[in-house]
Amino acid sequence: MPGDVASDVETIVHVLRHGEVHNPRGVLYGRLSGFQLSVTGRAQAQAVARSLADHDIALVVASPLQRAQETADPIAAGHGLTIRTDENLIEAGNTFEGLGVTASTLRKPRHWWKLRDPFTPSWGEPYLQIAHRMLAAVNKARVEAAGREAVLVSHQLPVWTLRRFLQGQRLWHDPRNRQCSLASLTSLVYQGDTLIDIVYSEPAGASDPSVTGA
Repeated sequence: MPGDVASDVETIVHVLRHGEVHNPRGVLYGRLSGFQLSVTGRAQAQAVARSLADHDIALVVASPLQRAQETADPIAAGHGLTIRTDENLIEAGNTFEGLGVTASTLRKPRHWWKLRDPFTPSWGEPYLQIAHRMLAAVNKARVEAAGREAVLVSHQLPVWTLRRFLQGQRLWHDPRNRQCSLASLTSLVYQGDTLIDIVYSEPAGASDPSVTGA
């Protein structure tokens, strides 16, 4: 949305990955319903809310999935805001949804065809599509929150794909190397319509980026 925000106005859009999910079976839950934050995840959400308590938050937007809504809740409550829902922030589609993600699962012949193209990828939503919808959510939020700050709660793969897209990097990557811990913030700093900085922080502490789920 070029030209929508005056050039001397600084706006920050914090893109937040949700907290830890209660997932005792270790499945790839993707867009499945019924996956809520664990006790640790709720504590992580509260930690992020505390870290943003003195920020000028104008807008809190979340993926429609339960874990994202629950992560957004203490932030919105702390600023007297109502959570808005944006489908563009939802988790990436994935044909392995509902399965345990282990090496033995991936070795099963019935799954080989799904793995034929790691660049698009063939097992789920195209990376470029993820980047475009995430950027649409960011642009909408930064215009609405012009001169202030917004928080967008999403999921690991969409957040990381957005960041790589904005940094001009190829979108296919090794998921073990993502810099996107649970309840981490990827903060996009805009001057007018121009992205001038990307700041990564972990107000709830570090976590393993290869952990099952998103």
